Amino acid sequence: MLPSRYFLDLTQPEIAEQLRKNPVVILPTGSVEQHGPHLPSGTDAFAARVIAHAVAERMDALVLPDTPLGVTPFHMHFESTITLSPETFQRILVETGASAAKHGAKYILLLNWHELNIPALAVAADALHREHGLTVLTVQACYVAQDMFGPDCGGLTHGGEIEALAVMAFDPKLVHLDRVGNSSEQQHARKMDKLRRTLSYQPILTDVRMMAPTGWYGNPQPATVERATRMLNELADAIAKESTEIFHELDRVLTPMARTAELK
Repeated sequence: MLPSRYFLDLTQPEIAEQLRKNPVVILPTGSVEQHGPHLPSGTDAFAARVIAHAVAERMDALVLPDTPLGVTPFHMHFESTITLSPETFQRILVETGASAAKHGAKYILLLNWHELNIPALAVAADALHREHGLTVLTVQACYVAQDMFGPDCGGLTHGGEIEALAVMAFDPKLVHLDRVGNSSEQQHARKMDKLRRTLSYQPILTDVRMMAPTGWYGNPQPATVERATRMLNELADAIAKESTEIFHELDRVLTPMARTAELK
């Protein structure tokens, strides 16, 4: 039994044995950006990490070291935000995954909790598959949380209950509900969030203040540690189950194609 699923916590023999046993790795991706007066700048990174570890326990996988940084120029007006370029972000993901592949990883799950990472993630995922032979699956964990808990938590808002619960699951001491205040007007913010998340029409917003002038909106007050634990467990159960099924399906379609390529 591994003492942790985090790559950084383990020794070389533990990692080598685990990759021989089950060559599945999970790479969390988030961001460092402002989340109002009550949540830390690492909210997205912490959410991705804690969910990745819980999923790894269920899938018998390892959680690769991640950079907490993501692609987030949208929030740069506010202090505490640090952004990477899409190209830098892509290279970090590809080189991290390539190193894991060299050591025996065959499957990689990119588990994301930051919407602006999504375009760069798609490019990196394709490179990890085509150039490094990994079977790749990207999971937008923030959207899974929205689908599962949005109706009870006021939707997926920037700094609202779902994000407060995700940070509480990582470390409750980082959530400061006593500091909650100055939420932006929610009707406009929800309208803009809904518009930028549609599949068919995708406007470009250059500054979070176009959506939420104070930088955040929502109602995190109902968040409790008990609710955070329940959300984490239910999210991890759902992601692990669906991801395992998808990897099996990818094996079914990719293996014959690989054999055909070898024959040629």
